[in-house]
Amino acid sequence: AKSIASQLGIGGHATLGEALKDEKAPIDEEIGVYAEVLPEEKFRLVKKLQQAGQVVGMTGDGVNDAPALKQAEVGVAVSNATDVAKAAASLVLTAPGLSNLVAAIETSRSIYQRMLTYTLNKIIKTIEIVFFLSLGLILFRTFVTTPLLMILLIFTNDFVTMSISTDHVKPSPQPNRWNVRSIVWGAVLIALPILALSFAIFWYGHFTLLLPLANLQTLLFVMLVYSGQSTIYLIRERGHFWHSFPSKWMLLGTALDILVVGFLASQGILMAAIPLKLVIEIFVIIVTYIFLLDFIKVPIFKKLRLE
Repeated sequence: AKSIASQLGIGGHATLGEALKDEKAPIDEEIGVYAEVLPEEKFRLVKKLQQAGQVVGMTGDGVNDAPALKQAEVGVAVSNATDVAKAAASLVLTAPGLSNLVAAIETSRSIYQRMLTYTLNKIIKTIEIVFFLSLGLILFRTFVTTPLLMILLIFTNDFVTMSISTDHVKPSPQPNRWNVRSIVWGAVLIALPILALSFAIFWYGHFTLLLPLANLQTLLFVMLVYSGQSTIYLIRERGHFWHSFPSKWMLLGTALDILVVGFLASQGILMAAIPLKLVIEIFVIIVTYIFLLDFIKVPIFKKLRLE
């Protein structure tokens, strides 16, 4: 067993499974190989590693492996495993051997990245919309949007949000853990500058352009749609957003949202009309702002270890 382990690059001392009989004894971190391990000793080994703070993966194929497979964070049943082992495992390989594990790990880490993007996007948009609508009413005694525009905003945001599940992402370089505090802080630190931009555009439309309330509400609706679209592209990459290309469905959803919303706003369909030139101006302002914000996002995510 030690000879085979050394060929695989597994170091440490070797011992027999009987060394695991004492359930209260801590795991010996100097031991890298256990041989002649009985089913109950496999289970104890998994528990001892977990008690030492390790995240444990376990592979097996027989009925006697089922308890250890169930106990491990990642129980992997090979393709020819018994039904009991497959039922106890959290992952079942469909091809012979263990080579599929690499693809399984890459897939799971890619899924994590998409889930992280979705979570960050949800928190950021919640902060922006809730605080913008609430503070807009409190500070300026003005409803910054209408119920109908809110419904349209939900639809336009949700179509692109759903496309996150198809996005091209890079698997995480290291195993991931959900660090809720870092995620929330990261979202808040990105949401605050976006919220500031929202109020700046409100100020511009209300006090500089002197738009009537109905036209101002259209302007702010366009701003919320376009900022929501750009936020997804900002946070879909932990590095600079141009390091990877989005999926075609995400690009298609964004293009349709931008064109449809711009057309509705400029033609006064379901809302008061505003000039097409103003729609384009808002689009350019938001894209430029998000581009600059990306240089702030990268060190924030790095500091919070959002990878």
